[in-house]
Amino acid sequence: MSGSLPRPVRWGTVSSSAASRPGPIADVAPLSLCAREPHVPADRLVAEMVPPPRFDAVRFGTYIPDPNQPSQTEAVRVLEGFAAGLDGKQGGDSGRRRLFGFGKAPKKAPSGPRGVYLDGGYGVGKTHLLASLWHATPAEPALKAFGTFVELTNLVGALGFQQTVKTLSGHRLLCIDEFELDDPGDTVLVSTLLGKLVEAGVALAATSNTLPGKLGEGRFAAADFLREIQGLSAHFRALRIDGEDYRHRGLPEAPPPYSDDVVTRVAHATEGASLDAFPDLLDHLARVHPSRYGALTDGIGAVCLTGVRPVPDQSTALRLVVLADRLYDREVPVLASGLPFDQLFSEEMLKGGYRKKYFRAISRLTALARDAKRLADTV
Repeated sequence: MSGSLPRPVRWGTVSSSAASRPGPIADVAPLSLCAREPHVPADRLVAEMVPPPRFDAVRFGTYIPDPNQPSQTEAVRVLEGFAAGLDGKQGGDSGRRRLFGFGKAPKKAPSGPRGVYLDGGYGVGKTHLLASLWHATPAEPALKAFGTFVELTNLVGALGFQQTVKTLSGHRLLCIDEFELDDPGDTVLVSTLLGKLVEAGVALAATSNTLPGKLGEGRFAAADFLREIQGLSAHFRALRIDGEDYRHRGLPEAPPPYSDDVVTRVAHATEGASLDAFPDLLDHLARVHPSRYGALTDGIGAVCLTGVRPVPDQSTALRLVVLADRLYDREVPVLASGLPFDQLFSEEMLKGGYRKKYFRAISRLTALARDAKRLADTV
């Protein structure tokens, strides 16, 4: 069984005497995500390419391999050796300096594998291992980058392709979590980017996810990854990680949606909570670049939403997926009224090319809704 560290708790502070009274525990004016239009400088976009807060403390030593799955132990051994080989002496200047064009170009990459691909099913601890690799690589944080496939494509969208190459080519290591092949254009874009980075001497590591409950059936496998990145395949060593999904064993069912009144009372009772109507939030997301969704949630202790309903189209759905990822990374509980989160996406969407993203969003929002139940219990 792969290990998972306890989550930090970020609930609003409530006195026991206040908790016994009906109605709002405190009258805190809630924040609004719709009122925020963050402007994120380019250097912050790069500086924030680090493992998310829930993986701050993970290390290879905190990953507990399942004794019945020897591939997990082998993956740790190989990744520890891979990290030790990245001594931080080659690779040029930091991403921040390269962002503005300073410094010499990095050395060319040596021949042979320059990357690892973690090939495994849903919930076997691949992100834990990827973050552990980032932490174990002996280079200063400014010389290492960690982000999801979507975050990487968003970075290219915000900076432009050439500037992204210049920015990342000074790094020692680029970790890409949840590599996706559901958009041919994005796959070509990222494959081309990785080719440039390999030429610049950057080491690569990547993972992917598969559909919940579909282990062994239509799994995103190493063969798919290596085929799609074509010319880069020689630079990757695939590591198979077997195991069952640890995240859904023994967990309680997700709580049903609450009433508008309960959601509003929790928003007023919780320090740092936001309160928005779900349709308004979807409209607002269309006006904010996805690369800024992390900044959109800065300082938010809980997200309260009223009137959750199915998303109307695929563009809106994909923006919501990115927001769900950022909230999950930051462990922000989500309390909502309206429909349950497993009804956000139409049957057609859940059977289409982006279904992997939608299932991930449902899983993550459900986990955050489960966390938010503790907030609702105080009002």
